[in-house]
Amino acid sequence: MAISEITVHELVAAATAAGGRVPLVDVRELDEWDDGHVAYARHVALGTVPDHLDAFGVDGASEPTYVICKAGGRSMRACEFAVDHGKNVVNVAGGMMAWSDAGFDATVET
Repeated sequence: MAISEITVHELVAAATAAGGRVPLVDVRELDEWDDGHVAYARHVALGTVPDHLDAFGVDGASEPTYVICKAGGRSMRACEFAVDHGKNVVNVAGGMMAWSDAGFDATVET
């Protein structure tokens, strides 16, 4: 099954249309998360995805959960796993690198 993808600009547009946020899971490692993440994202490191499938929405949900990482590779793997388990997910192409390149703000943990 092909995994849907969107750009960071499309993610921001979807979030804006939804009142400022959409379900978003960040699958990077904790140190990457701490360095900056989308303010409304939920952190689920890639290695823990099988134990946190609930973060990817309700099985068969019509509204997708978006998945992001640094550049798009790890989030694609997470999406593939989630889809295999009945989740409706969309990969964010280019990940946080594209987010930063687009000039969008990232929350930094202190």
